[in-house]
Amino acid sequence: MDSRKQILVRTSLISVIGNSLLSLLKIVVGIIAGSMAVLGDGIDSATDVIISLVTLFTARIISRPPTTKYAYGFEKADTVATKILSFVIFFAGVQMLISIGKGILFSEVRELPSPAAIYVTLFSIFGKLLLAAYQFRQGKRVNSSMLIANAKNMRNDVLISSGVLLGLVFTFVFKLPILDSITGLFISFFIIRTSIEIFLDTSVVLMDGVKDTSVYQRIIDAVEQVPNVSNPHRIRSRQLGNMYMISLDIEVNGDLPLYKAHELAQEVEEKIKRSVDNVYDIVVHIEPKGTCQTEEKFGINKTNIE
Repeated sequence: MDSRKQILVRTSLISVIGNSLLSLLKIVVGIIAGSMAVLGDGIDSATDVIISLVTLFTARIISRPPTTKYAYGFEKADTVATKILSFVIFFAGVQMLISIGKGILFSEVRELPSPAAIYVTLFSIFGKLLLAAYQFRQGKRVNSSMLIANAKNMRNDVLISSGVLLGLVFTFVFKLPILDSITGLFISFFIIRTSIEIFLDTSVVLMDGVKDTSVYQRIIDAVEQVPNVSNPHRIRSRQLGNMYMISLDIEVNGDLPLYKAHELAQEVEEKIKRSVDNVYDIVVHIEPKGTCQTEEKFGINKTNIE
């Protein structure tokens, strides 16, 4: 846990510093060079700074030990923070869309941007590629939805900056300043779409679902490896941050001594832990063989697995 916290904090700090420098550079150059697209790209990078600050704050929360109020710990703060980030990204995209849309609709007179806009965009693409790759690698390393979402947002920033670069090239080639604004308009739509994707992705975890539904087949396969255990059913799994909470029912011979049935349940737990990474806890309920109801209101079994 301490190692995971250190990685989250360090990665977030690097993201804050890197995005702050890139954002400030693009906003200043965007204003001086007169490029709405570069300015918008800088505003998008400014949201990355906010995102990184949120992840930095959240990294300290999720490392707290469980309490009587939060008996499962604070791992879901990771998902809650990611949900908040989706709103921040959405707001930035909408604000940018409104600002650029007004300029196009009311036909504001604009001049060609300075060539400096191209240079700062090239620098931004290189910097964002490095930051995105680092965030994604560290996010996968500790299985953090926050860092992975942030990496995806930075990856989108690379595409955005590439679009800005392309728009600037066409702007200079055809001598049409409006192309710079149109590029900025498309960027705002891209930002909004990203925020919606992140919002929907985090909703799965907050609704006590799992993103990777193949986990159920892995649980069933693991149970079937244990002799004298049958019919895994009412299997339920949910995520606490990067960890799985799993509960299931199994059937064993009803004449077995309690200690033997307990040993089988422990063996089932071990098999599942070997098949499923990042297990927080497993609850196994033992039933006498043949007593399972045909219809279960909750949970997954062999007949309804997708």
